[in-house]
Amino acid sequence: MEQDLIELIRSEILDTTEPLAPQSDLFAAGLDSMGIMQLLLAIEDRFGVAMDPADLSRENFSTAEKIAALVAEKKGTATP
Repeated sequence: MEQDLIELIRSEILDTTEPLAPQSDLFAAGLDSMGIMQLLLAIEDRFGVAMDPADLSRENFSTAEKIAALVAEKKGTATP
């Protein structure tokens, strides 16, 4: 799931060819509030989970690793 998220973020949200790792700081890579909203919609569509407004924090969206853990929690599965 982390790799799927990285590819989604890299190609569709940030539109960059720069490599990202699961622990890369997404805000340092250029993720902003508009990008988070696009990412949120893409996650809900691609992974079939609904995010609560309380989930939208800088901490939860700081790395692909943390986003994957949040998605896994929402799906009721173990952390990927």
